[in-house]
Amino acid sequence: MTPVLQTLYKEKLRSALKEQLGVANIHQVPKLDKIVINCSVGSQGERKQAIEDAVNEVQLITGQKPVITKSKKAIANFKLRIGENVGVKVTLRGTKMYDFLMRLVRTALPRVRDFRGVAPRSFDGRGNYTLGISDQSIFPEIELDKIKRALGFDITFVTSTNNDDHARELLRALGVPFRGKISQQKKGEGETEAAA
Repeated sequence: MTPVLQTLYKEKLRSALKEQLGVANIHQVPKLDKIVINCSVGSQGERKQAIEDAVNEVQLITGQKPVITKSKKAIANFKLRIGENVGVKVTLRGTKMYDFLMRLVRTALPRVRDFRGVAPRSFDGRGNYTLGISDQSIFPEIELDKIKRALGFDITFVTSTNNDDHARELLRALGVPFRGKISQQKKGEGETEAAA
């Protein structure tokens, strides 16, 4: 079954964005390509158990089995050697991607304490947006009494555009609650953000 958000994008949001962004062709309208969820446990003491917990919890949250990521360099302070397991990563596309996005913006983010929206400037200059989640307990799939350790996530939204402004409008249309309004000035001195 096609997710509600995917249907909404195809039937309404895409044509509205075409008009709003002033692009000539419907195929130039930005779209969400994939969502990458990354969870690192590299600095935790019992790393093997932490990796197992991260695999289980990321799978519960996303509905897809994550892959284990390995360290690329040795860090003595963390007692980390090259090739050791340091985290888990999952890439969502299609139906699972839209389902996850809907649950994130409608259910999980509103459960964050004192939530006023996500930072509107966390773009990478190539149309991709990364959101940091410091605690997995905001996801309703996680049972609070079964949490053994706090796990943080990086959620990266990869879009089809290289324009940060176009990507921001796409994510806003898909329901990502950005905080305040970003000023029209170019990034740099004097940029202000309105209070939420």
